[in-house]
Amino acid sequence: MATDIQISKRKEFLPVTEELETYLDEFGRHYSLPASYQDLLGFTESYPLDDKNGNPTHWASVLYPRSVQEYLYPRLTSIYSLLRTGDLQAVPHLFVERVDYCAFGNSRPFRVRVVNQYNDNYDHFYVKTADASRVYGLELEHLLSPNRINYLAQRSTLVEEHIAGIPGDVFIRDHLDRVDVNKVRIAKEFVKFSERCFLRLLGDMRSYNYVIDITPDFEDVQYRVRAIDFDQQSYEGRRNIYLPQFFKENNPVVWLCGKLLNLPTMNQYQDEERSLIARRYLSEHQRLSALIQIMKNNPREPADKVAQLAQELGEFHHTNAFDNCDSMGAVVERNLEVTLARHLV
Repeated sequence: MATDIQISKRKEFLPVTEELETYLDEFGRHYSLPASYQDLLGFTESYPLDDKNGNPTHWASVLYPRSVQEYLYPRLTSIYSLLRTGDLQAVPHLFVERVDYCAFGNSRPFRVRVVNQYNDNYDHFYVKTADASRVYGLELEHLLSPNRINYLAQRSTLVEEHIAGIPGDVFIRDHLDRVDVNKVRIAKEFVKFSERCFLRLLGDMRSYNYVIDITPDFEDVQYRVRAIDFDQQSYEGRRNIYLPQFFKENNPVVWLCGKLLNLPTMNQYQDEERSLIARRYLSEHQRLSALIQIMKNNPREPADKVAQLAQELGEFHHTNAFDNCDSMGAVVERNLEVTLARHLV
């Protein structure tokens, strides 16, 4: 079983550079937003928010003075329209029902609940402090994973769509032991998810940082594990940070993998995932190269963490290919090249 991995302190925010802004503009991510993260900080009251079963969450609903609310809420519905349709013109029958705030995560996000007044259907989106490493994480997820990511950025503000699914910690607590859960498929998907995280060096995938997306199939159900937190994209120096199986919160799923999957089967699933990532790597190579070059041009991560990760990955892969890496961008690039080498020929 995994031992508890501690991340020593809150990650420092890395500034979004002009070069990264140009990249975001080129690929349709950069917009002039009518409200910023700073605008949402103007709340005057908050109260703890429980889930539908009465369990406490890390979220608190926030309240704004009426004058701020009258200014802010129409702008938030405009941002939602821009995120969903590419048009800033707010749909008249949509309104903001609630704004929640989470002081727990690195990005300290706001979650905005938008409701259709005709049928009470609702959706959420998130407003966060922009951080270059998080942008890198979102882009790498979009380019290399099977999941498409929809987000907008402007200066110090990130707007992200809601990623649907059952939070990993809730799934482990309430669903994993149910008789109708296909545990072999859960184990398979966790192995593939772990491989995706390690290949592109997405860290801190504790159970509350991913969701389980469940899709009914003609005879059974299919599962997909999806990351929802990208703050720890290639920032920490320890290799195990990028392997979800080393976090104690994931122990029940790790135990399931060990019980239901033998080593040849795990290797098969890892190889399948590498093959799929290699195809995406080749098809998105130009955009991916541009992103990694920006990462390499702006090495803001602590140098000691870069050196540690390069050394540990070199030892893990039994190669000196990481010896000259002087930025996390170079480390990510080398890890992709080394791990996918057989599939890129």
